[in-house]
Amino acid sequence: MNRIAIAVFLTIILAWAGLGFAQIEAEYVKHIQEARHHVTMAVAEGEKSDATALVQHAQTGLDHIRAAQKRKSLPDLDKAAQSLEDAISQGQAGDVEKATARAKESVGYLDATLSGLGG
Repeated sequence: MNRIAIAVFLTIILAWAGLGFAQIEAEYVKHIQEARHHVTMAVAEGEKSDATALVQHAQTGLDHIRAAQKRKSLPDLDKAAQSLEDAISQGQAGDVEKATARAKESVGYLDATLSGLGG
């Protein structure tokens, strides 16, 4: 009887752990999706030559990437962050064309990350 109680207890613990993992994974993917949305908006603003709006969206996207990186870092996610950091620097310097190009590059890395996650 004692073994049955232990088995039931372990099953419940493992089920809770699995639910917790699913929640963490969903939040992770959500951060990457939000980052992609904002970076896409940054590209659109850059194509309209609005450096200020580009930088704002790029920074919000970078914030979401960093939140995801706290959970799990992946090579394409790291590259997306670096591209965005460069886009922000270029945008702040007033070089909208280069900033837009780096933001577009970041979208590609985010797409690769999401594709690798099955999203």
